[in-house]
Amino acid sequence: MANGWAQDGAVQDQIDDTVADAVEAARARLLGGEAALYCEQCGEDIPEARRAALPGARTCIACQSDRDAKIRSVGINRRGSKDSQLR
Repeated sequence: MANGWAQDGAVQDQIDDTVADAVEAARARLLGGEAALYCEQCGEDIPEARRAALPGARTCIACQSDRDAKIRSVGINRRGSKDSQLR
C-alpha cells in the first residue's frame, strides 16, 4: 500500500537500504593482512587464538572493547519525522 507520494514497497526499500549500509560499514572496519604480535595501544601480547580467529588483529581484546564502545552509529535518517520534513 502506497503512502502519500511513496511508491508501493517504499518502507521495505528503506529497510533494505539501511541494512545494506550497515553491512558496508561493518565490512569497511574489517582488518586484513597479518595480525600483530603485540597490541598497538597497550603493548600486551595478542593471544594466538585471537590472531588465528581474526586475521589483521592489531589490538588486544581489552583495548578493542574500549575502541568498540567509542564507535558511534552515524547514519542517514531515511524516515525522518514529520516535523523535520516540514522545515
